[in-house]
Amino acid sequence: MVRSIEYGNLMHQAMRGLIRQVLTEVRQNGLPGEHHFFITFDTTHPDVQIADWLRARYPEEMTIVIQHWFENLEVDEEGFTITLNFGNQPEPMRIPFDALRTFVDPSVEFGLRFEAHEEDPDEEDESEEGGDDEPTPPPAAPSPGGAEVVQLNRFRKT
Repeated sequence: MVRSIEYGNLMHQAMRGLIRQVLTEVRQNGLPGEHHFFITFDTTHPDVQIADWLRARYPEEMTIVIQHWFENLEVDEEGFTITLNFGNQPEPMRIPFDALRTFVDPSVEFGLRFEAHEEDPDEEDESEEGGDDEPTPPPAAPSPGGAEVVQLNRFRKT
């Protein structure tokens, strides 16, 4: 078995820590200025807690907006809880950080994307034995506004 540094996992942990810190500051002080967040998460994650009607409407993923009206924001090491308004119907939800797919603050052109990476045990064996080498995709160019969505797959060993 070959040991290696799991840069992808470490980067995901760091990005989740950044989101945790930002949400903690918003919980304590509110949203500053024009900041607001679009957060997309995996609704199939076993620890996501949302109303049944929301899960039926968004069976795979859902994007929430934290901007004008939200309450009961609580943040812990594993995720956050929040109550959002859907058509004048307040709905509490629990979203673990592991379920996040994207976090975007368009007011400052900042975004993070969590790439899903499912490892196939056979695939790992092939790469250790000199299996097919796929070329590494070129790094994404920054957008004209200077913001860049970080795509971790460009740093992964294939």
